[in-house]
Amino acid sequence: MLTIAVDFDGTIVTHEYPRIGREIPFAIDTLKKLQNDFQTILILWTVREGRELDEAIEYCRSKGLEFYAVNSNYPEPNEREMEPRKLKVDLFIDDRNLGGLPDWGVIYQMIASGKYFEPASADIHNNYNQPPKKKGFFGNLLGK
Repeated sequence: MLTIAVDFDGTIVTHEYPRIGREIPFAIDTLKKLQNDFQTILILWTVREGRELDEAIEYCRSKGLEFYAVNSNYPEPNEREMEPRKLKVDLFIDDRNLGGLPDWGVIYQMIASGKYFEPASADIHNNYNQPPKKKGFFGNLLGK
């Protein structure tokens, strides 16, 4: 089972904080499809608090999207985890990702195919201990 933390502003809706922005096309439908197709556990992960947080939760609920938990690993407060430093999830979907937020169709395909973690830096990791090839400054920039 896959657990995904999903940001709200800029990811599910456009950035208009503290107001709720317009839904980003296919965001909610894609998240519901992930829940249905793969029994994905979704956690709402947002900086919103208080009334603004309640409004975000209600907005999603009104569209048929329910989250397992909000800003927490568990649905109910846990004495050992009052304010977690880090969520225990497999993926984060956030517009602040390095490279930005892919189209929601792309997000679905990546998760459905299991190819959601193919970092552009894979070659760097694989060749980390190898000395760089001498190409010259502009050759390195242009990949030549």
